[in-house]
Amino acid sequence: MQGLIFILLSCILILTPSCARVLLSPAAGNTFNVIHYGAVGNGQTDDSQSFLKAWEDVCGASEGTPTLEIPNGMTFMLSAVAFKGPCKTNSVHVQLQGTIVAPSRDAWNGNDKWIQFSEINGLIIDGGGLIDGRGSSWWQDCNSNCERPTALHINDCHGSRLTGIRHLNSAKNHISIASCSDFYISDLEITAPGESPNTDGIDISRSTTITIEKSTIGTGDDCIAINGGTSNIKITQVTCGPGHGISIGSLGEDGNYDTVEEVYVRGCTFKGCQNGARIKTWDGGAGYARKITFEDITLEDSQHPIIIDQFYTSHDGTRGPSKGSSVAVSDVTYRDVRGTSADDEAIIFNCSEESCKNIVLDQIDITSSVPGKNAHAVCKNAEGTATSTVPSVPCLSN
Repeated sequence: MQGLIFILLSCILILTPSCARVLLSPAAGNTFNVIHYGAVGNGQTDDSQSFLKAWEDVCGASEGTPTLEIPNGMTFMLSAVAFKGPCKTNSVHVQLQGTIVAPSRDAWNGNDKWIQFSEINGLIIDGGGLIDGRGSSWWQDCNSNCERPTALHINDCHGSRLTGIRHLNSAKNHISIASCSDFYISDLEITAPGESPNTDGIDISRSTTITIEKSTIGTGDDCIAINGGTSNIKITQVTCGPGHGISIGSLGEDGNYDTVEEVYVRGCTFKGCQNGARIKTWDGGAGYARKITFEDITLEDSQHPIIIDQFYTSHDGTRGPSKGSSVAVSDVTYRDVRGTSADDEAIIFNCSEESCKNIVLDQIDITSSVPGKNAHAVCKNAEGTATSTVPSVPCLSN
């Protein structure tokens, strides 16, 4: 104790950098600022180790909701980092106010994930900051099959929140949610060029009870992709475009057994998208996609606004002979969908035999955005009903 008093008195008389670290030490409170752990924040120095040191104290704190503070007005360059739990408290806060940027592709260490959070219950990420993946060099020099890093990967985190963050130009998908439950996501802005390959906005897999709302997503791939092992997903007030729409799947790749159920998409807008409300499965797969609703959907110049494709192609665009099995698609409702389609084929149901059942269209009004052209539907092996639907869908009963 006497030694600490001596240090503090000395610091009052002569405020050296070492004294500043003592006075500003995060150990005295519940907020742990990465600057106090040596982060430089100039956008060029690798601050990864400083972040990880700060995280050790955050995760090891035993009271309240400890906060990892990433301050405003600074840019922090991070190489691949993994923030791991479990932590001692029931909730952990990451307050991202500044900017985090990825290293150049030449400096990448080969990991397929850039920023990871795992096994952390009550994780809260907010603050209005920016995560910039600097993905353009990856898009130019790396084809769709090469290993590129996901920007933000959240795994096995329950009762968590991700709100108010901006994401820019990930090398691959921007956000990946895996093996999570009770997860709330809102007020995100995710941006990448429409031609950037595989830059999905949010990918969800093996997760349940996920809510996404009030967000704007424009990328080169799916705005939101809902993959196998996922259930009870609610998506509202999301604007998508450019991109490939809000997609169930792809499911059943390489003969896998995949399941998705209880998905509710409402009050969303598709602007200039390659697809809108999409379900995609691989020929030869197994499992099911069921109890899915797209409701109150607005379309602006989007191709294939409503599509179920059970013959999803390989990455190189090839499609082999039918393998005789498929993921069963059933109890899918499209209600109050209106707007314009940039493609003649506004509605596509391309189903394998007896695999799309109880497909319901109700109050659909889709017209062509191309002057002088009419939108129409393509329908194969789908069973269900169509009420007040334009264009008409010949294989569904009125």
